[in-house]
Parts: sequence; structure tokens; C-alpha cells
Amino acid sequence: MTLATISYGAINPETAGCLAKDFLRRAVPALPSEQFGQVKPIPGRSTMLMVFRRYNPLDFTPKVTVEAVTPDGSTYSKTDIPVRLQQVGDWVPLTDIIQDTHTDPVLQEMTGVLSEQAPAMLEMMRLGVLKGGSNVFYSTGLSRPAVTGKITRPLVRRVVRALDRQFAKPITKRVAPGPNFGTESVAPAYICMCHTDSEGDVRDLEGFVPVEKYAGVTPYETEIGKCERVRFVGVPLLKPFADAGGDAGNMISTSGVKADVYPYIFCGADAYATVPFKGKNAVVPMVLNPGVPREGDPMGQRGSVSWKTLTGTVILNDAWMVRLEAAVTQ
Repeated sequence: MTLATISYGAINPETAGCLAKDFLRRAVPALPSEQFGQVKPIPGRSTMLMVFRRYNPLDFTPKVTVEAVTPDGSTYSKTDIPVRLQQVGDWVPLTDIIQDTHTDPVLQEMTGVLSEQAPAMLEMMRLGVLKGGSNVFYSTGLSRPAVTGKITRPLVRRVVRALDRQFAKPITKRVAPGPNFGTESVAPAYICMCHTDSEGDVRDLEGFVPVEKYAGVTPYETEIGKCERVRFVGVPLLKPFADAGGDAGNMISTSGVKADVYPYIFCGADAYATVPFKGKNAVVPMVLNPGVPREGDPMGQRGSVSWKTLTGTVILNDAWMVRLEAAVTQ
């Protein structure tokens, strides 16, 4: 599918490029989930359907050979996982009165607030997909309404054991910080994304090591620390299921009656995939300056500052991702 020619409104492509770069510099640090998934940039905005491919493992049952007899060979197979991209964006109005009387640099201010909105919007969409995984553990009981307990070290070990049994691999690289697309190597570990409300419970884990005590390991942005082979990263937009657990007791509760249930998303390498919010095709900023008569605005009183992007997230392998649901201590 060929998309229409990109238009930036009242700014030229060079100015739009500078605006997009500043937009991404401000936006990118607020995307924790982007660091740990498989990423595939959109090639020149040329498609609305991204396909991620997984080659399935061969059977590793030992084959005992007989002298001079060639054994039957194995046949490899692949699984294609498509994700249809969605266009998201927003805009704010810019009037001639604001432009003429406001003492602040209005365009820069509007770009600033939109560049804070964009990553939050994308992160909520991505986390919504990741929270829908089918591989679920509960801190207490066998379902969400029975959850009343917090995260513990035995629960962390249980999750790690489950990932190991499915041959999940630790994450050894991440999407590098900054507006340009690229990856960098990191110390091998499973990752757990958790709400910042849970930081106290994570720090209370037996054997927990805070980031300030790491030796020779660079922490992730918003990382809390590690326990066992898991590094915990705080994600403030990973919202809990309000009042979905059992009796609240001393746990956080929206209503004060039932415990809020917090998802802890543990994942190994290639557990999920997403389109990165990076690079020259990541975002299209558009500006319409007031003062130019247009259809529906004969006096040129109205303008706007806006952004749009294409995004998509998909779980590649549910077995390599675990959602642990637990309550959080007040």
C-alpha cells in the first residue's frame, strides 16, 4: 500500500525534520516497553501490515545413526505473525490572537506538550497488548479475584523457572536511547516491567540488589534493581486492574474494599515485537499557521500544531512472557 505524500502544513521539510528530532528527543525516554521487544521500523511508511517471522525449533530427540545409512532429515517450519498498524496522533489549536499576544514561543511550547503526550499514548497502547498475554500466574489463589498477596522471591523463582522450561532466552540487547534507531548490548537477564507503585514491594524482595549497587552494569532508565536473574523496571503507565482482587486489607485499593491487582510483566528476548518510535519515519509533525484564509476560515483566525505516527505491537511467543498478578502494599 502506498501512502499519500507527507505534508507538513506551513513548515517546510527541513523545519519539520528539526521539529521531529526535537519531538523524539523529548518523547523517547518515556517508552520503557520499547527497549525490550523485537523492533522493526517501518520502511519508508510503505505498508500498513507488518509481518514478524519466527522459525520454529527442530525436534532435538537424538537420532542414532546406522553405519552407511543416511537418516531421514528434518524439515524446518516458520510462523508468520502479522500485526496491522494503527495511525494515532493529536492536535492543538493555534489562533491568531494567541500567536500575536502570547509572550512565550508558542510553537515550541505546543510541540513540547504534544511530545510528552505522544509517548504516553503509544506506551498505553503497547502495554494494553502486553497485559493481554495468556501466560498468567497469581500471587495468591488461582484467579484474579483471589489475589491479595504481594510479589515474593519464591514467586519470582517460579516465573523464572517457567521461562527457563520454555527455553526463553535472556534479553541481551535493547533499543538504544536517543531519537535515532539502533540497538546496544546489555547484561543478560530477564526483564520485569512493573508499576512504580510496586517499587517498595520489589525492594523488599529477599536478595534484592538496587541499581546503585550494580558493579559494571549500566542500569536501564527507570530501573529499580534486580532479584535472582530478573531486572525490574518501573513503568508508571502499567496501570493496575482496579478493585479486581480479594479483600484489600493493607493493600492498595481504589475503593478501599477490594485490592487493586497489579500486572508484573516478565519477558525474555523476542517475546513481543513493536514498531519503534524512532528514526526519520517515526513521526510526522504538522503546523498550520493562522493568518492565511482557508476554506471554513475566511479570516485566517485558526491554525494548529499536530502529530501523527503509525504503531503496532504484537506478542510473538506467549511462553516467553509471564504476567504475574499481585497486590501491592500500601
